[in-house]
Amino acid sequence: MRHTLLTEFMIQAPYQPATNYWRAVEVEEVIKRGLPEGRGLDLGCGDGHLMAIILANTGARELTGVDIDRSETVLAQKRNIYTDVVTAPGDCLPFPDSHFDFVFSNSVLEHIQNILDVLKEVRRVLKPKGHFVFTVPGPDFHACLKGPRTPEMREQYLRETDARCFHLRYWGQQEWWENLRAAGLQPVHQHGYLTKPEVQRWEFLASMTSVILYRLTGRRKQPIEIQRRIGIRSSKTRFPRALASLSARILDFGSPSGNSPCGCLLIEATK
Repeated sequence: MRHTLLTEFMIQAPYQPATNYWRAVEVEEVIKRGLPEGRGLDLGCGDGHLMAIILANTGARELTGVDIDRSETVLAQKRNIYTDVVTAPGDCLPFPDSHFDFVFSNSVLEHIQNILDVLKEVRRVLKPKGHFVFTVPGPDFHACLKGPRTPEMREQYLRETDARCFHLRYWGQQEWWENLRAAGLQPVHQHGYLTKPEVQRWEFLASMTSVILYRLTGRRKQPIEIQRRIGIRSSKTRFPRALASLSARILDFGSPSGNSPCGCLLIEATK
């Protein structure tokens, strides 16, 4: 399955092989866990490509997409997988109380400053017994990175990685459980994914692509802003399927094995 998923990501975004590798591992976990049934909200939907891949493997859902970035929601509207797409921040969702059967959010919450406000909004728009499923980097992410080993150089490397990825937190079960409960949500499941060898595969790929772009553009831009600035985030930037499939085989060659620690978490809570 991973090869198929990675191929789909490479078709649309051949310029970000590291992110595509991470997302292929991530989406495989989401598909294995299963997307809840009913009316759903894709919180931080981006351009909708990731959700389109999930739906192709789980079946269609009645979905609304929401993202704070207007440029992304414009793209998401063109995919025909959402009944509606709106531009709004996560702490001020323009939906009625108890409106959705589930909320899904993929690698979004680690970027949000006022996380508790967003969790409270998720609870508000969920129906009673509704599900909240999300993925985030976990507390072992730093430990999974290879990077330099000397203390001073490693500290600088970790700071630069966090800044480049715009990661604000690496909570574990205790922090997530406490904040979910503070927002009125009940945690029901958590498991790790993206093993240490897989994190280091992503790290190696990033070192040859996004890291270079990040340094060349002044270390102040988010990855998506860098892509727009140099003109590669465009519907014209596509790989033919055969080339994307070959690229996927190369990127995932050897399929690094290992169990723990894991760099990311998939978490589910209910209202």
